[in-house]
Amino acid sequence: MIGSIPIIVIVLWALLPGLFTGHDPVAINPGERLQGPSLAHLLGTDQLGRDLYARIIYGARPTIGIALGSSMISASAGLFLGLFGGYGPRLLDSALLLICDAIVSLPMIIFALAVVALVGPSIFGLVLIIVTFSIPVYFRFVRTQAMVLRGTEYVKAARAIGASPGFIIARHLLPNVLGPLLIMMAMNIPSVIALESGLSFLGQGIQPPTPDWGSMLNDGYSYIRQGTHVIIAGSLPIIFATIGFTFFGEALRDALDPRSSGRKARDT
Repeated sequence: MIGSIPIIVIVLWALLPGLFTGHDPVAINPGERLQGPSLAHLLGTDQLGRDLYARIIYGARPTIGIALGSSMISASAGLFLGLFGGYGPRLLDSALLLICDAIVSLPMIIFALAVVALVGPSIFGLVLIIVTFSIPVYFRFVRTQAMVLRGTEYVKAARAIGASPGFIIARHLLPNVLGPLLIMMAMNIPSVIALESGLSFLGQGIQPPTPDWGSMLNDGYSYIRQGTHVIIAGSLPIIFATIGFTFFGEALRDALDPRSSGRKARDT
């Protein structure tokens, strides 16, 4: 429940930002620039006089949307490739491993700059970068799980009675891999949020004036001497989301791991 509360709050920020603030996140007010927290502006204002609390609320939509969307795409692709790599022909597995190793060996920043040069700074470019570097992680995880399950007695029994590889993958491997994969995806979302914010911090992600947590960090870094509250406000939602998804992933692991449930029952 502790982990779900921040997630629910952030999702509500993304879906219904107008319920949480009446300020316009892109409205410029030079007369109120770099003001500290007050009743009028709960977290203060940035270098252009924009309300930081409103920018955090509205910045949840692109950040969480990109994190959840790219994680679902990466996990789905990694699940498909990992199952067929771990249970399929050795030649297919070797080819997939070679491709994933080649992707992982690429310098992420250089790759990000190349993508931005081709498609421009955009949400599509961010998703493409995140998905490209996340699929090998999920692929290796699912492949390892599939190779372990391949040697279990019930899979050998299904193979002995003539079950097809497709049936074994769908009936025996997939259900046993989905739980650990969901746990991994929940635990990996904070890393995706940090990656998206880092690219936006470097100017390679979402472009102004669209509110974004990474660009808020960049503004705070640029004006850290004039107003430290700006960088603090930009850091808070990232920390908030990281704690929420980490606790939620731990709870999923406890709920879906039979060994964990058995230990709790014995302790009780």
